[in-house]
Amino acid sequence: MSAEDSQFVQWLRSVAPYIHAHRGKVFVVAISGELIASGRLNGLVQDVALLAAMGVRIVLVHGFRPQIEAQLREKGVNSLFSHGMRVTDEVALDAAQEAAGQLRFEIEATFSQGLPNTPMAGATVRVVSGNFITARPVGVIDGLDFQHTGLVRKVDAPTIQRALEYGAVVLAPPFGFSPTGEAFNLSMEDVASSVAAALKADKLIVLTEVAGVTGEDGRMLSELTVEQAERLLAQLADPQQPSDTASYLRHALRALHAGVGRAHIVGFEQDGSLLLELFTHDGVGTMIADEHLEHLRQATSDDVGGILQLIEPLEDEGVLVKRDRTEIERDIGNYTVLEHDGVIFGCAALYPYPERRTGEMAALTVAASAQEQGDGERILRRIEQQARALRLESIFVLTTRTMHWFLKRGFVPVDPDWLPEARRQRYDDQRRSRVLVKRLG
Repeated sequence: MSAEDSQFVQWLRSVAPYIHAHRGKVFVVAISGELIASGRLNGLVQDVALLAAMGVRIVLVHGFRPQIEAQLREKGVNSLFSHGMRVTDEVALDAAQEAAGQLRFEIEATFSQGLPNTPMAGATVRVVSGNFITARPVGVIDGLDFQHTGLVRKVDAPTIQRALEYGAVVLAPPFGFSPTGEAFNLSMEDVASSVAAALKADKLIVLTEVAGVTGEDGRMLSELTVEQAERLLAQLADPQQPSDTASYLRHALRALHAGVGRAHIVGFEQDGSLLLELFTHDGVGTMIADEHLEHLRQATSDDVGGILQLIEPLEDEGVLVKRDRTEIERDIGNYTVLEHDGVIFGCAALYPYPERRTGEMAALTVAASAQEQGDGERILRRIEQQARALRLESIFVLTTRTMHWFLKRGFVPVDPDWLPEARRQRYDDQRRSRVLVKRLG
């Protein structure tokens, strides 16, 4: 196998757990009008079609701020924003309706393509749109009449759910209608968070010109808890434009409080940012959840499949000794797993030998996509804690290729004869694994 082929196989194996985790889930994906205006719609549609082929159920909500601006400029009219919302008069409403019609046509046409040698080849993606949103007027705030600017009053979740079950991508434009038939211009963020809340979606993903949420030092935060996001929002100024970070953060929190599983704020400038956010360990934007997404815990029987997927590539390379499913199911109580957003990307097992006051740490593995981030050491510390709780005085490992990693962390080599008798009898003389021991203080 060539190096390129091997790299491809390793990559495909590394994303497999995410594919399994996302299958059958409902994602509400909001795309800003700026993404479409920048010419990135084609790539985004290809990525969405790929997700749909993997079994993800998708509601697509589009924005159209720059498109409305272009329409208004042609009419010689200036936009008016206040309290982070557009003031929609009759002229702006006409511009919004025209822009929405053009965008719907463009999005549906893009989903209909099937060019050879593209991700759309052979794809059959049906797009369903409709009057799913019942709206109400914003009304008058601080003496300013917002006229045809509205807020979501109700989402027709059952109809959207049926379309998703049929396998369609549901397109929800930022328009709503009152029971009397009056049209209202809505914000993409309001529609997306409302639809996600009504569906109890697994994820709300906002693809926008904002790359993500940054901390006080200006660095992007890849992960926030709801509590951390609320503290950060309290420090930000009230949004003056719908595209302000505070606006995206506020709507993300609104969705999470309503039962949505995860919210993501992701920049669209990087090609494939939607896929990178969903199929890599740290993503490329900011993920907000109701709890810390990384969880180090004892394994359960539900984790057997995830552990197998994690260790099989290293078994195939000969780095780890092969273990079959029956063996892992039998010993699952010995395993510790490191989980991130429902995907297992690290594990190890502790097999105690109390008669010798020692224990074997086996199958220490961290997914290739998450290495060099200290997760192996976190798992090691957890195993050490478990060993101390069992009153063991040392832990040992058998390794053929990772000896130096263990030496740097306090292990010392010993002769295989040092092993407890029960483990010595199972020592493979042909494999010639090095035995390393760490004393526990």
